[in-house]
Amino acid sequence: MPEIDFWYSIGSTYSYLTVMRLDDWCNEHDTSVNWRPFNVRSVMSEQKNIPFAGKPVKSAYMWRDIERRAAKYHLHAQLPAPYPISDLPLANQVALLGMGDGWGKNFTTTLYRIWFEESVEAGSETAISEALHRCQQDPRLILARARSPDTVAALEAETEQATKIGVFGAPSLVVRGEVFWGDDRLDDALSWARVGHVI
Repeated sequence: MPEIDFWYSIGSTYSYLTVMRLDDWCNEHDTSVNWRPFNVRSVMSEQKNIPFAGKPVKSAYMWRDIERRAAKYHLHAQLPAPYPISDLPLANQVALLGMGDGWGKNFTTTLYRIWFEESVEAGSETAISEALHRCQQDPRLILARARSPDTVAALEAETEQATKIGVFGAPSLVVRGEVFWGDDRLDDALSWARVGHVI
């Protein structure tokens, strides 16, 4: 079966819904995905797309929509969560490091839990450090590595790759060059991977 790439960005509110249920979904459907953190803020800025700032009605809808979907998935979010997050690149640079070292998924789900269930803003060094502690990582060492030019460049390269293949928002799943945007597109992406069309 073709690979499914899961493009997400810590800082994306809707990515919470996918991040927190993706492993169970993969087990249920006997499949796997590649977790690909990137900088969605950079992508959206290039498109002059500012989704919720200065849009109170749309923001209120977003939080209510996430609340409804979280209940459907039996997630226990305390909403609204602090938003937007202050240092989106740093959070995703840490996640990208973790993907290479084997603790990236755990870090991502832990940080989202701290953000959405404990109301600690996910771009803060406090939240990132606490998530690293819970993953048995040394925050001082990891944050230094995450801020290094090599890691900054690595996230920029991932973001450029996402843009090149047509990813414009998070969460997105990509199969055979087809982009499926949104938490509600998991099953469509799986269908495309298995049979080459949506069923």
